[in-house]
Amino acid sequence: MKPKAMTNPFLRIFVFAAVLVLAAVAAAIGLFYYIFSISASQPEGLSLASWPQTFTDSFSVWMEKEEGGLTVEDIGIERLDEYGLWLQVLDEDGREVLSHNKPQAYPKDYSASQLAALSIRPYEKKHTIFVSSFEASGQTWCYVIGFPYAIGKHMLYYNGEHAQRLSPVFRVGICAVSGFVLIFVLVSGFWITGHLARIAKGIDSVLCRAYWELPEKGMFRQVYRELNKMDAEIRRSDRMKEDTERTRREWISNITHDLKTPLSPVRGYAELLSQEPMPDTDTVREYGRLILKNAQHTERLIDDLKLTWQMESGVMPYHPREISVIHCLREIIIDIVNDPAFRGRTIELESYAEEFLLPADPELLRRALENLIINALTHNPPQTKVTVLAESNEQGAAFIRVRDNGVGMKGEELSRLFERYYRGTSTREKTEGSGLGLAIAKQIAVLHGGDISVKSQPGEGTEFTVFLPNPLPE
Repeated sequence: MKPKAMTNPFLRIFVFAAVLVLAAVAAAIGLFYYIFSISASQPEGLSLASWPQTFTDSFSVWMEKEEGGLTVEDIGIERLDEYGLWLQVLDEDGREVLSHNKPQAYPKDYSASQLAALSIRPYEKKHTIFVSSFEASGQTWCYVIGFPYAIGKHMLYYNGEHAQRLSPVFRVGICAVSGFVLIFVLVSGFWITGHLARIAKGIDSVLCRAYWELPEKGMFRQVYRELNKMDAEIRRSDRMKEDTERTRREWISNITHDLKTPLSPVRGYAELLSQEPMPDTDTVREYGRLILKNAQHTERLIDDLKLTWQMESGVMPYHPREISVIHCLREIIIDIVNDPAFRGRTIELESYAEEFLLPADPELLRRALENLIINALTHNPPQTKVTVLAESNEQGAAFIRVRDNGVGMKGEELSRLFERYYRGTSTREKTEGSGLGLAIAKQIAVLHGGDISVKSQPGEGTEFTVFLPNPLPE
């Protein structure tokens, strides 16, 4: 976890500015040494451009006059070798009396003018020449030291009095620039901190559902845009949640009523059968038929609830095997037509193929197709014709269409048709379904790797299309 101080935007800006200033100072120092140095590899740190002249002037401490002539101490020779320098000593007549590592390109004697020119001559022949002198016992010797570096010999002089008068100006300028930078950093820090506080407040408002849309402008317009989008998405999600919860409560109330509705006649007819005297045989048979009908309806509602729970829990039973599609549809239609609740209704089966096979779970597929056909019968007038069509494509996928010429549906109903707990409003009579039939059918199709689509127009009827691929997806 970061320290609390480092989360302060102003402190971060200050640290950033300080780092920039330090980096600028380091760069200036580095540039100075790059411009005014000879080589970064010089020993003892002697790399400034003033060192060659200083070394030349100080070299005389290692020279001494003896009876045999002029000599150079061993430490002086070692220094020359260590720095890669050469030495030439000249007498008062300009003749060479001593040399060490001198290149052949340089002469052994010089005139007075040539010797004077050596002291101002620039870098040439891969060396820069510096000249100095040594006096002992009333004699003077000139000595030349060659440096294998390109070293400037020009000196810059300035009027110290003028520079002293300009120093207050420079100080004021430096203070003004520093003050400007400081003010800029402070203003920028407070400005950014204000925006960040506004963003943080906006996030808190979104969480508290009290957010007001921020204008999308300025440097932080992208952040404001994302905040506005997040708030809109959360509000939309809240509305969906409220709608789902309201629908769920309504569904619970309806399903409770629907479960009681078939149980009431079951209980009533059972009480009549238990009374004395016993009703005649025809009456008993009629009561038994009504009890059976309501018991089957109750059982179907309970099955829908159970299957819904299995789908939500991800434990839906799924046992696919190869089935005959036409044969399965024919059995479903026969069972529905023989149901007393749909006696006299018109259901037709059409197919463009005699028969074709499809890998599917027969029980689940039967449940999905039954729900679609019963939905078409329940939500339309008794004279409505329901047609079931089946066909397959070259890949072996099945297309099963359940079509009716009933009342049709509006766009709002179509958009919510496969929602759980939703009951359509196109029927003129109270529905006896659970509101789960189409949602279950959709889930079953998806479980097989397929889907269900629907198209409808008010007054023209509705068509459901079930797509089932072949082979089954892995």
